[in-house]
Amino acid sequence: MTLQRQVSWLKRLCICTTFASGILGVDLPGGAGVVRGQDWEPDPTTQATSKLIDENTQRAHIRYLSDDLLEGRGPASRGDQLAQAYIATQFQMLGLKPAGSDGTWFQSVPLVGVTTKCPSEIQFRGANKSLSLKFNDDYIATNGLATDTAGFNDAEVVFVGYGIVAPEFQWDDYKGVDLRGKVLLMMNNDPADDPSIFEGKKRLYYGRWDYKYDSAARQGAVGAIIIHTTPSAGYPFQVVQTSWTGEEFELAKSSGPRMPMRGWVTEDAAKKICEVGDLNLDELRKQAETREFKPVPLGSKLSMQLKSIVRQQDTANVLGVLEGSDPKLKEEAVVVMAHHDHLGLAAERNAEGDNIYNGAIDNASGSASLLNIAKAISMLPERPKRTILFAAVGAEEQGLLGSKYFAENPTWPVDKMAAVVNIDGMNFLGRSKDINVIGLGKSELDEVLGKIAKWQKRVITPDHFPDRGYYYRSDQFSLAKVGVPGIYLHSGLAIVGKPEGWGKEQTDAWVEKHYHQPSDEYRDDWDLSGAIEDNQLLFYATCEIANQPKMPQWTPGDEFEAARKKKTE
Repeated sequence: MTLQRQVSWLKRLCICTTFASGILGVDLPGGAGVVRGQDWEPDPTTQATSKLIDENTQRAHIRYLSDDLLEGRGPASRGDQLAQAYIATQFQMLGLKPAGSDGTWFQSVPLVGVTTKCPSEIQFRGANKSLSLKFNDDYIATNGLATDTAGFNDAEVVFVGYGIVAPEFQWDDYKGVDLRGKVLLMMNNDPADDPSIFEGKKRLYYGRWDYKYDSAARQGAVGAIIIHTTPSAGYPFQVVQTSWTGEEFELAKSSGPRMPMRGWVTEDAAKKICEVGDLNLDELRKQAETREFKPVPLGSKLSMQLKSIVRQQDTANVLGVLEGSDPKLKEEAVVVMAHHDHLGLAAERNAEGDNIYNGAIDNASGSASLLNIAKAISMLPERPKRTILFAAVGAEEQGLLGSKYFAENPTWPVDKMAAVVNIDGMNFLGRSKDINVIGLGKSELDEVLGKIAKWQKRVITPDHFPDRGYYYRSDQFSLAKVGVPGIYLHSGLAIVGKPEGWGKEQTDAWVEKHYHQPSDEYRDDWDLSGAIEDNQLLFYATCEIANQPKMPQWTPGDEFEAARKKKTE
């Protein structure tokens, strides 16, 4: 159906539903649900409009955005610019208005790109032993100073447990030890044995690599090396190899402490580092699970020199707005967000001759969903009361840089952002009985999702993999830090028509084989029926939030509640 025919069809539908509302006494506020007894359901106009979120549209957007022609959509690349232009064109076709800088569709995001040349081998030297580690096989490192050269000589290596300082949990891995000029070896994740601290097995921001590097730099360290294990990271070492090599980006004029080297090592390499000083990694890790732990010198020293190519680069957030219909509430906005970037091109081709990180699921699929939902919302016969701001942000794979820049340099007042609906990777396994909510329990948005899920005859489930820290790994986190509550879903695992456990097996296999790999490519055999149902849920949720009389709030005591209060006081 062409866009003109769809508009004509919706106009006829609006006449019919208006007539029905007069007979049945049903309130049709345009893009909102109605309550019958204790149950919610979408009004007929909104439900009919949701059918415009269709599989052909979803596939077409994914196919284009993940095509080889876009060369993996690496930040500041030609493919990145093509993705931005494509999304802006789609926004314009849907009748949105530009919401970027100076009346354009784009908010430029200034970046610094750093390509680090690591030594083929590095050597840890002890009193009686030494150890050589090979680049890529055993270790990965990047220049943390964004300069042409960075390095250090004869820096003592110290094991610092998790590298966490968390006063609210009476936890300090550093204990005031002078670590200036040291290289810190640290564990991934955060303590998980005691459910009364760090929320047990649920990973908090303290477990993220960006926190750990910042923490080490604040100690005056010259380098930090994180020990990779698949359970602690949530992905195999090959993801580190692909995500931490090539050109790495940061926001231009980034502030805060810095250090020359940020690195990763495999678990086997970490064990060997400890053995240089006749120490045992497993014993050290056991000690690090307690509050009493103190940094342990490992009896070895490391020298490293990193040469880099540094370039000033720009990417952009693509921003389009649909103005709300209510004279007062239109000053507030619901942000619908997805990242348009991926990893770009690898320096070398793999065994299959492929060096393009197409990023079909991550996140061409999310960008496709953003456009599919935008199509439906833009064609509602009556616009939602609040404004809807559609944001396709850049450089997410580099540390949420586009959304971070947007949060720190908002084109819409942060205190007037009602909520963010973030979309990062979509279901390709088929319809699911469950809806997996990342960050369940953090805000009143759970109520919105719950009633829509019930109408869809589905159930809400908390994060299936709480130890992976997904809430802190996608773009809604950037807005959470400035106080905006958000919705972020992962694919359900209880797949309709499949045996119990099948969904988890398929998801685990995808992470193991395809996550941040060239093999994340578009496939005709995907079952996108679940993605469409999830898109429709997010469409309903966006409309509900946009029509509620009050902005949703954080759960009292949540870690981001104070930021919201600060912005709205």
